[in-house]
Amino acid sequence: MDYSALPHDPEHPGGADPWASSPQHNRTAFAQPPTGDIPPSPLPPQASPYGQDSGQYGYMGEPDSHHRPGTASENGDHAPPPLSSAQEGQHSPQSVQQASSQDQQGQQRHEPQRYHHGARQQRPHHPQYKLSAKVTGLERTGRKDPILRFDVYTNLPKFRTTQFRDVRRLHSEFVKLGEHLISANPEAFVPAVPPPLTSAGVGTDEDEARVKASLQRWLNVVCSNEVLMRDEEMVFFVESDFGYSPVVRRKQPATGVRRKVIKQFAPPPDDTPELAAARPVVKAFYLGTMETGQKVEKIVKSRRSLGLAESDLGVKFAAMHVQETHLGLSMAYRKLGKVIQATGDFHAAQGTGEATTLGDPLSYHSSDAFIVKETLTNRHILLRELLQAQAATRSKLSAADRLKASSSVKRDKVDEAIAALDEARSHETYLMQKSQRVTTNLLQEQRKWFTRSAAEMRAAIREYVVRQIEAERRTLATLEQVRPDIRAIDGSGGLSRLGREAHPAQRRASLASSQGPKGDAWSGVPRRPGDGLNRSISGSLAGAPVEEEDEEEDETGTGRKRAASKSGSVKGVEEDEDRIDARNAASRLATTTF
Repeated sequence: MDYSALPHDPEHPGGADPWASSPQHNRTAFAQPPTGDIPPSPLPPQASPYGQDSGQYGYMGEPDSHHRPGTASENGDHAPPPLSSAQEGQHSPQSVQQASSQDQQGQQRHEPQRYHHGARQQRPHHPQYKLSAKVTGLERTGRKDPILRFDVYTNLPKFRTTQFRDVRRLHSEFVKLGEHLISANPEAFVPAVPPPLTSAGVGTDEDEARVKASLQRWLNVVCSNEVLMRDEEMVFFVESDFGYSPVVRRKQPATGVRRKVIKQFAPPPDDTPELAAARPVVKAFYLGTMETGQKVEKIVKSRRSLGLAESDLGVKFAAMHVQETHLGLSMAYRKLGKVIQATGDFHAAQGTGEATTLGDPLSYHSSDAFIVKETLTNRHILLRELLQAQAATRSKLSAADRLKASSSVKRDKVDEAIAALDEARSHETYLMQKSQRVTTNLLQEQRKWFTRSAAEMRAAIREYVVRQIEAERRTLATLEQVRPDIRAIDGSGGLSRLGREAHPAQRRASLASSQGPKGDAWSGVPRRPGDGLNRSISGSLAGAPVEEEDEEEDETGTGRKRAASKSGSVKGVEEDEDRIDARNAASRLATTTF
């Protein structure tokens, strides 16, 4: 606004400066800060950046000038002294020209910034949303529901903040969240929630590690899913201060007897052959894992019973040495009883390992495959509803056509037919869009689920095989401990000759353990590094002491010396005649007379 046009305005007795009438207008409280870091404004003090029509923009056109902000002093420009009317007439055109030139320079200076700002608006940046959770602890109190502690990081806009530390949730609350996600998201395969305990035994380190690892995998799958991470219940599950319970409870599209009746019908026409062929495979996998898990449970029970029977047998054998008068046989009874008792304990532990490494994964994948199967069944139900909606739309359309062709048409019937047709069409459109979305997402989910399930089952079977090999090697190494005592029953070698009469010259077989840190001596093949089977179990086993054999000449008279036998040695297998491997065993069987 040009204040020079009001030289004799009674409201502005100071002249052209509207702030001249303000008391103490020359005070330094509004002066420029001493730092000088803030650059001066590119606009003139009295020129408005809105042009001549600045009166229509808010407070700038208010008649009361006492409520206007001090723009000049805020920008660090001191108010000029009041001028007389003659000076105003001389300098007003020049000041207007300077103001207009400065305004043009300011516009030119800001024009590139506005241009680039518009370019940035034309290319909106879509952030990559993520949600990650890390299990930090597991708390148990007896047989009660365990408490899981985990940290959450996210950049989703629905959450209050980006990091949540030490979130504590019961395992039952994880189950509630899983049930809600299954019902509310028909376009996603929600993994089954792992059980709160394993067959390793509550309170053991292995049980705690396995429970934490399984729940960590579950959180990784759920938090990495683009559909599940955006569910409202995920926000409530993380941010709830006092426990969690689903806010919105949704049910399956069909439950109970109605669902069983629907399953009896043939599946509806499906234009996606990959999903149509996936459900029979998933059902076969579900039934196979369930039956296999039941067989493993029977094996575990039988092996534990075997362990108890062997322990009892060991006790009985050890008790027989009391009434035995033969010193060597008495010692053999006592040592054999202890070895059989230890073998029974190993078999009981082997049964627990079988249940942990193979039984638990089979039962979990059975429940997981059941959820996937039911999700595919929900898609079939949705396709049936879509077919019914299409049939209803066609019937409403034919009714409207009949009404249109009739001779007597009533207004209320026409309105009713049009409303029914619109409702049927909207319902059909909704189901069509929903079925397309569900089909598109389930295609990707199905591929991910097949890959994930195959990898987890492969890892479980591999761990089961490794544990079985270790258990058998441990059992064999334990049984080999009794060999010196059996051969020391009498001077001729005890039971080592097995009743052979025409035996060759007396020779002693190696008493070294066949199980060493480098592998099994029966195969004669060194283990590959990194295959998981080269873990030394001999350190935890009390093997028989290794006896260094004296060098003897062979009976053939060739004078060839035998190499000394050493435990766990793989090198020089061909030179060691007493080492028990496949080649040496075949040569012995060929030259031995029974």
